[in-house]
Amino acid sequence: MKLKKILIIRFSSIGDIVLTTPVIRCAKAQLKGTEIHYVTKEAFKSILEHNPNIDKLHTFKEDVSEVYDQLKAENFDVVIDLHKNLRSLRLKQKLGIKSYSFNKINLQKFVAVNFKQINKLPDRHIVERYFDAIAPIGVTNDGKGLDHFINNNDKVDVTKLIPSSSKFVALVAGGSYFTKKIPLNKLVEICNSLSLPIIVLGGKEDKTIADELQKQFPQIINACGQYSINQSASIIEQAEWVITSDTGLMHIASAYDKKIISVWGNTIPEFGMGSYMPQAENKILEIKGLSCRPCSKLGYKRCPKGHFKCMNDINYSFLKDLK
Repeated sequence: MKLKKILIIRFSSIGDIVLTTPVIRCAKAQLKGTEIHYVTKEAFKSILEHNPNIDKLHTFKEDVSEVYDQLKAENFDVVIDLHKNLRSLRLKQKLGIKSYSFNKINLQKFVAVNFKQINKLPDRHIVERYFDAIAPIGVTNDGKGLDHFINNNDKVDVTKLIPSSSKFVALVAGGSYFTKKIPLNKLVEICNSLSLPIIVLGGKEDKTIADELQKQFPQIINACGQYSINQSASIIEQAEWVITSDTGLMHIASAYDKKIISVWGNTIPEFGMGSYMPQAENKILEIKGLSCRPCSKLGYKRCPKGHFKCMNDINYSFLKDLK
């Protein structure tokens, strides 16, 4: 049976949405003539609004119930649920049509967090698990990695920021949780080690720590809170290297096939959220063997143990050789 319309669900957040882009692309290419619709939060609209593989983007501000009637009127043939929570369950019940979802491996993550010596995590990236959800309607992974699209208005002319150099490092200071962020003392160590120019990226909430960093290193470019997410993506697209913790910008960097140094604190790449299809030069920094790690599948406002060794014990001296 030919499918006229399908709906893909992913409400948040930046990285998780970027990780769904191979599914969007492959669905559009392989389901000839099928309309691809996507529903997400209004706050993340910019991540997808320029994606040519989406025929219609539906957004809501506070609750998905805002678009129940709008989505019901579309008469979808099938729903691909790449969020899989109570909100997406309510939406699927409202639509009352066939749906498929992916395995969130929450039980395996629970075991990894609470019984560190037991590892039941599958050796599969979340992108592969996303494809499990859409496989029943004949969509397969084309192996071309992640996508991110921006329009010309969001292009940033980096030569106006760093006119004397064609190479620079994009250093991401932000993160969704404190225990995922690179702390100030380690940002200082990174800046001390690097010889390449540095642009520090993050949101308005990261400006304070970036301001402190700039006091010690006046030569760095503090872009925290100065650019939209797509403008930050434009800067990342032009960077030689991207140094980042487990953030949405890490996945955007993967979409642009950048050389990435990813820094892992309380979370671990084995959760399936590491850089997807990384370059050979990419490097993962983490402190393996800590009895307290991983302490959460998400993160905390502070280190539960107080020492924050998962971040503070990482050594950045090798960055002096980065070119």
